[in-house]
Amino acid sequence: MAAPLTDQEKRKQISIRGIVGVENVAELKKGFNRHLHFTLVKDRNVATPRDYYFALAHTVRDHLVGRWIRTQQFYYETDPKRVYYLSLEFYMGRTLQNTMINLGLQNACDEAIYQLGLDMEDLEEMEEDAGLGNGGLGRLAACFLDSMATLGLAAYGYGIRYEYGIFNQKIKNGWQVEEADDWLRHGNPWEKARPEYMLPVHFYGRVEESKEGAKWVDTQVVLAMPYDTPIPGYMNNTVNTMRLWSARAPNDFNLMDFNVGDYIQAVLDRNLAENISRVLYPNDNFFEGKELRLKQEYFVVAATLQDIMRRFKNSKKGSSGPVSFDSFPEKVAIQLNDTHPAMAIPELMRVFVDIEKLDWDTAWAITKRTFAYTNHTVLPEALERWPIGLLETLLPRHLQIIYRINQGHLDEISALFPEDMDRIRRMSLIEEDGGKRVNMAHLCIVGSHAVNGVAEIHSNIIKTDVFRDFSELEPEKFQNKTNGITPRRWLLLCNPGLAELIAEAIGEEYVKDLSQLQKLNELVDDDTFIRDVSKVKQVKSPHPFIRDVSKVKQVKSPHPFIRDVSKVKQDNKEKFSQYLEKEYMVEINPSSMFDVHVKRIHEYKRQLLNCLHIVTMYNRIRKNPKAPFVPRTVIIGGKAAPGYHMAKMIIKLITAVGEVVNKDPVVGSKLKVIYLENYRVSLAEKVIPATDLSEQISTAGTEASGTGNMKFMLNGALTIGTMDGANVEMAEEAGEENMFIFGMRVEDVAEMDVQGYDAMTYYQKIPELKQAIDQINSGFFCPKQPELFKDVTNMLFNHDRFKVFADYEDYITCQEKVNELYQNPREWTKMVIKNIAASGKFSSDRTITDYATEVWGVEPTDLKIPPPNEPREALDETARALREKCYTVATRFLPCLSVANWLILYLKVKLSKKVYHDP
Repeated sequence: MAAPLTDQEKRKQISIRGIVGVENVAELKKGFNRHLHFTLVKDRNVATPRDYYFALAHTVRDHLVGRWIRTQQFYYETDPKRVYYLSLEFYMGRTLQNTMINLGLQNACDEAIYQLGLDMEDLEEMEEDAGLGNGGLGRLAACFLDSMATLGLAAYGYGIRYEYGIFNQKIKNGWQVEEADDWLRHGNPWEKARPEYMLPVHFYGRVEESKEGAKWVDTQVVLAMPYDTPIPGYMNNTVNTMRLWSARAPNDFNLMDFNVGDYIQAVLDRNLAENISRVLYPNDNFFEGKELRLKQEYFVVAATLQDIMRRFKNSKKGSSGPVSFDSFPEKVAIQLNDTHPAMAIPELMRVFVDIEKLDWDTAWAITKRTFAYTNHTVLPEALERWPIGLLETLLPRHLQIIYRINQGHLDEISALFPEDMDRIRRMSLIEEDGGKRVNMAHLCIVGSHAVNGVAEIHSNIIKTDVFRDFSELEPEKFQNKTNGITPRRWLLLCNPGLAELIAEAIGEEYVKDLSQLQKLNELVDDDTFIRDVSKVKQVKSPHPFIRDVSKVKQVKSPHPFIRDVSKVKQDNKEKFSQYLEKEYMVEINPSSMFDVHVKRIHEYKRQLLNCLHIVTMYNRIRKNPKAPFVPRTVIIGGKAAPGYHMAKMIIKLITAVGEVVNKDPVVGSKLKVIYLENYRVSLAEKVIPATDLSEQISTAGTEASGTGNMKFMLNGALTIGTMDGANVEMAEEAGEENMFIFGMRVEDVAEMDVQGYDAMTYYQKIPELKQAIDQINSGFFCPKQPELFKDVTNMLFNHDRFKVFADYEDYITCQEKVNELYQNPREWTKMVIKNIAASGKFSSDRTITDYATEVWGVEPTDLKIPPPNEPREALDETARALREKCYTVATRFLPCLSVANWLILYLKVKLSKKVYHDP
């Protein structure tokens, strides 16, 4: 019989990746084999790697289900205010590893898979990315769901289950080619269809007026089928729900209206309805007023509001007597993620007025207290403005409601500013210029009690410029909520070596309180820690217990977790170098600076400025090959919207420059250029931990916030960037001296807009810029098609809204400072540690806490729901404890409350033993 483990040995088996226990491993192996046999109907002789992935996914999912059900029971018992996050995009990426981390199962799963003779990394690579988003907005929604669960909020994500997500990008001969993202072709083990909650959504038709009020009739019906995905919090047994709607045609769809007598064609016409959830529109920061897009936007809000209303009515309070909607805003908070779900405002008014028969003023007051709106962009081409004609055809009743909302709004403005017709025109929900259109941002502002930008600089711009009239009218309505990222995915999952090293230095609590990273400042001058950070490794070991765990040399240290740790085999850059060499057949120098610029391809993000720097470096090497040069591997990646010609030309230019640079023997290993194909969440998890220099170089005042900048900062990359978006707050937290800041500020850009921007002036006075542009213009990088890049250079000279040339010289000078510091590894690493220590503000936990307390009126909790293996009484006791906590808080204010309000509070905290599972 084996001797019991000592405390030291137990400590070795415990990390932020979970416990490796004999019982855990045996149970996981048993579950794996059971799913392989009974769920997948396979044995080890015929099973494929994908079968093994599905078996593991179902095994991990088993550990979610009990917690998922228990969480919903807990919410029913405690009847908290529920938060509904409405978004047309949820860029979730992969789920398996994130779930293992949040449940504390990763080390145990690693050990079980190793004992089964399989490789965990290979299985993880089998999972398809859930790419239901274009970029930052959708990924932010995914991070928010993680934080809402981790903070114990009763929160739900609502969106569309697109059959095809963001397209797969192929680079062929330097050009972007789009391929459909058939992410569901092998099935999705994480979702659960809920046909019993299928709901009707109406389109078209006409409005009838009667004594009872307006009635929307003769509509076309599409059914919304919900698919639920569990969202686990970090180590708290809370599992929230993301509900995505899929469009289904009713059985009688089109059988009478179309192709009478043609049964086959009538069945085929069902696609007209089901196309609603077929594909994600691949546009980022660009509004395209297509009917199908408007159908998608209304489809998700109509189904979601029916679901919210059902849950409200079925709550413990609602089920005990007649429903009163007076308490609706106290029980329901709805956050609109940009204007895409803006139709929720007139839809809730329609439900209240037409169906629930509330009077208009009461319904409007409840609606405004329920909704809050997040703005994500100041680019005019991105703001949604739907044509009146399209709304009149597709949603006639909603157009009537919007008109009435606008009339009441303009009456208020007219009363305050009776002579200011220009202000009334500017603030109207209906725009007349260039055809009548509904300004959806104005609708969101008027219909919400809170409006926020996503970084301090962005929030100031929308208050003082974009929505200035509204801000002057209701300044208290406008707020800032700086974006954040979840440290679970963007540190623990993607950079386990660094995560473990930090835990050894300051403890594990930082995972749920990222502000504790400030403690690293005490170690900036600690030679041991500096060496460890610069040697953080990701190990692929023959034994999974130490795989992907940071190992450092044994040293005498005050930090006990540093002792007894193995050496590291391979660092993040070496690992990513191997990936690049395998995928792109380009030999990478892993000791070179990894200079990374990954995000959607757009003129305002200025990948062209980066490209000009590459050409400048290339020309300097060619001019003086023997001069000292800090080796660089420049990595650029991102997708261009399929209809965005200039973005596609930018990709072609970068790949053309890269082909010349990479093949030039004079350059050798000093400079390499890689264009990352099909940039997505799972690829970001590989490249971000390997990055030295993060490029965040948008024109000041154009990037609302950015979250990639935060991911790089947390993972130990230094930032070269403009004072734009969240870069400003990063510089405030870390100190501007610990970032590479260059270029015009917002006020400089505004002044240049007034004076006029003349690109030719910069071209003529900066020789290196002139040389680079002349090379691009003359066909140096595409000798077979010398005119290929004329559109690019013409744009740069004649209609560059984002002023690339104006910041070129300062950017090149700043890059020279980067080179200088990189040659001093100690000082570089000290700056890295300062940046990591300053990244605590940029946790999505902090962002969601701000939303919860300042917008939604709910309080995060660290209460841990009892796991499923504990008796039901434990859940009742936890619910009772939470009610008592709420009651204690409430009693502080009892002297100010009426008797009626006191009775309401008493009912809220009344104990109940009813078992109820409400999806």
